[in-house]
Amino acid sequence: MSLAEAGVEANALAESGNERDLAKLRAAWADELEAAARSPDYRERAAAYRAVGQFRFRQKEELLRRGLEDESPACRGSALLSLELLGRDHPRTVNAVRPLLHNLANADDNEAVRRLAILALRNGSAQRDTIVLLQGIAEEEGLSRDVRQTAAKVAAGLEKRARMR
Repeated sequence: MSLAEAGVEANALAESGNERDLAKLRAAWADELEAAARSPDYRERAAAYRAVGQFRFRQKEELLRRGLEDESPACRGSALLSLELLGRDHPRTVNAVRPLLHNLANADDNEAVRRLAILALRNGSAQRDTIVLLQGIAEEEGLSRDVRQTAAKVAAGLEKRARMR
């Protein structure tokens, strides 16, 4: 079984609530995941960053920070997918890398990476600087309609959460 296949299996176990088998799978794949994240091949690194989220591997969150700074858009995207997944239940995961997410959302050369960074920000705390940044992205000329709409929608959701506090 490959790391990608193990990640799919881990995700299924996590979604079904089978924590015992998920923990066993994490233990069996922890070293290989670490090795793949250091691979010179961007495809192996991308699979490793994606697997962190699929395994719900909170102990490997530091790997995601490395993934957000990777030269490969595929790796940054995979790290963002995992960060978004882990941040759904724990906003601190997103809050810990907020400056990196702001930079990716505002200035990454790859529009898919920008959009994924915006989506990850929706799981963080509703901070004013994030809302203002997203509102600015939503109004920015020259960006794709999809990125602008995503930024507007996430900014509105964060504003709503901020008002409810």
